Amino acid sequence: MTQHRVQRIGYARVSTLDQNLARQLAALGAVDRLFEEKQSGAQRAGRAALAGMIEYARHGDVVVVSSMDRLARSVVDLNQIVGELTAKGVTVEFIAERVRFTPGGADPFAEFQLNIMASFAQLERAITRERQADGIRAAKERGAYQGRSRKLTDDQLLEARNLIEARVPKAEVARRLNIDRTTLYRALDRTAPG
Repeated sequence: MTQHRVQRIGYARVSTLDQNLARQLAALGAVDRLFEEKQSGAQRAGRAALAGMIEYARHGDVVVVSSMDRLARSVVDLNQIVGELTAKGVTVEFIAERVRFTPGGADPFAEFQLNIMASFAQLERAITRERQADGIRAAKERGAYQGRSRKLTDDQLLEARNLIEARVPKAEVARRLNIDRTTLYRALDRTAPG
């Protein structure tokens, strides 16, 4: 039986496709394996790189993250993720906050800091959502809010349906129309007969 080589595993996340991971990657430094994603951290669901990193990490490994809010944006998720990793014997290190969570190493100050920082991230997200809702409400009152614009015209939707009927894969249809696959799926579902 071969011994597992201890690895330094990096995790980096930004919320949107147009954001850049470069600053986080520089903060992480040299890693043996990197998991990165462009996905909101508001909830765990749908974060494939996070799930992959948790599954990949082995006893003795060190998971390095540039800051706590990159791993999770809620107190519950952050505690849960760190708990899962340390239960597997994995150390979790947050560079910006300068804290490490080690398996079986109950550091009351580190746990306090984890909860405080996660609470700030959660509060910040709630305030941002509230401001956004206020802005939309004010724009509606002025008659300036049009809502989210549709990504596909009726002609494009017809073209998409024709291509799909001709057995062109949906991923290829989305590429040809220069849209995301989820946008295509939503448009197809929204206009489905019945």
